[in-house]
Amino acid sequence: MEDNKDLNRIKVMLAEKKRTNKWLAEQLGVNPATVSKWCTNSSQPSLDMLGKIAEALNVDYTELVRIKRNNGDKEE
Repeated sequence: MEDNKDLNRIKVMLAEKKRTNKWLAEQLGVNPATVSKWCTNSSQPSLDMLGKIAEALNVDYTELVRIKRNNGDKEE
């Protein structure tokens, strides 16, 4: 069974940009608890929201996602 614990890298990017969950929530107009769920991968943002997150963090959206292939440990 596939391990989905690292579907997105929002938490990593927030740390790299020295930003907080609260800051991101304010930028996006969402509840800080929602951002927390994204950071712990207990829920995922929509593709539209992923674009808004990337814009807020000034990164390409591809930096926010991790794709695991079924053929071993290769990641993109």
